[in-house]
Amino acid sequence: MKFKFPKNDDKYSWTNHVGRKMMFYGLSADRVKRILRNPKRVEDGVAENTIAVMAEGSNKKKPSEIWAMYQKRGNKKVVISAWRYPGISPVGKQIPIPADILEELKKDGIISAK
Repeated sequence: MKFKFPKNDDKYSWTNHVGRKMMFYGLSADRVKRILRNPKRVEDGVAENTIAVMAEGSNKKKPSEIWAMYQKRGNKKVVISAWRYPGISPVGKQIPIPADILEELKKDGIISAK
């Protein structure tokens, strides 16, 4: 299956970072949009003024979650990152972002290094 980078439109804008992560985790643009429109859980994102949303993975034998982080700018959602989290994350705690994604977000200047 060939990966198609999502196109910007009047509702969604996609960063290069999210394109790379979608390719790495095998996520399609439609799957990420579905999570943004109908999340199972909503949390504050790690970057300023961002929102992280989650949906369950489809494999019941090996539970996982699919997360997406975006920022609202007017009527448009700027999709910053997406990732798979193996297992079930605790509710109400820090969002479980893998270390490699955090490093890339810091390197790209999306979040500040703490």
